[in-house]
Amino acid sequence: MKFGLFGSAKAVRGDVDIDSLSGYKEWLNYNVEAESLGFYSSFTVEHHFTGFGQVSASLNLLTYLSALTTSMRLGTAVMTLPWHNPVLLAEQAATLDLLSEGRLDFGVGKGYRFNEFNSFGISMDEAEPRFLESIEIMKKSWLNDERWSYEGKFWQFNDIIVEPPCAQKPHPPLWLAAGHTASIVTVANMGANLLLDQFSPTKSVLQRVQTFREAQQNTNSNKVDGEIALARALYIAKNEEDKMNAIEKRMNARARVDSLSQRPDGKNKASIMIHKGADEALLGALIGTVDEIVERLHQLKEGGINYILLVDAGGGVEGLRKFARDIEPQIN
Repeated sequence: MKFGLFGSAKAVRGDVDIDSLSGYKEWLNYNVEAESLGFYSSFTVEHHFTGFGQVSASLNLLTYLSALTTSMRLGTAVMTLPWHNPVLLAEQAATLDLLSEGRLDFGVGKGYRFNEFNSFGISMDEAEPRFLESIEIMKKSWLNDERWSYEGKFWQFNDIIVEPPCAQKPHPPLWLAAGHTASIVTVANMGANLLLDQFSPTKSVLQRVQTFREAQQNTNSNKVDGEIALARALYIAKNEEDKMNAIEKRMNARARVDSLSQRPDGKNKASIMIHKGADEALLGALIGTVDEIVERLHQLKEGGINYILLVDAGGGVEGLRKFARDIEPQIN
């Protein structure tokens, strides 16, 4: 089982957020330490207009991290394509891929927070068609060695050639965030990798794994392509009281994010909005004693999860060290 990181730096404007527990410099140091401990990757978020400081310029931050590391994969989880000029984003991603010598994992999604769409002046109802058009344009940007033009519903480009080329061929691996069955099948049909959210309990995770693998087999009977990475909050508790305190903090932070995400009509149907409450933390997150976390990881491994992205839920660098020393050896 591979272990990476998932989260965000934070320039403090308010209280602790779900995945933003440190300032930018501290986040960089945290990642450098993680690489020295053998962690495989680090994925960072993209969010805007939160009021509590989540990362907005993800590729800029990862470019800086690439200069401080040598082997760690550098991932986005995720760049929300409906908000971006896809050609400019393709150029930025290719630049990071070159500078990091082919270490970029490019995670993309449609977005789920109402406040972000509303602030950008983009309808959430346009999220999917904008996403699909952007994927098509970005692939053309990376693959075409000759000039090309494009005219779509949302974007038009005339006589362009996109520079620089990517280090990885044909382009950086694509990771797509999905949770609903139809979306998971789409990821499999694209031959992309699947990102699963940090809130879903184990039962839902294993159902989604099965859906993805079945869709892959239906798409390509000779070869199964596409990895699955699952985000999980990590906090190694000293005792039951410490565990419950961590869960309460996580629920409070989740409620704050939900207030930004929900539509005015209360009908946000994004998969990440489904699982809430104490059961999410008790049955989904890796919050507990060493033995409890090991047991949960074995369940995930037996269910087909071989790649976990750990979200710091309060343990910091010491929590990473303890995980590497006391937990990972029991899994691998």
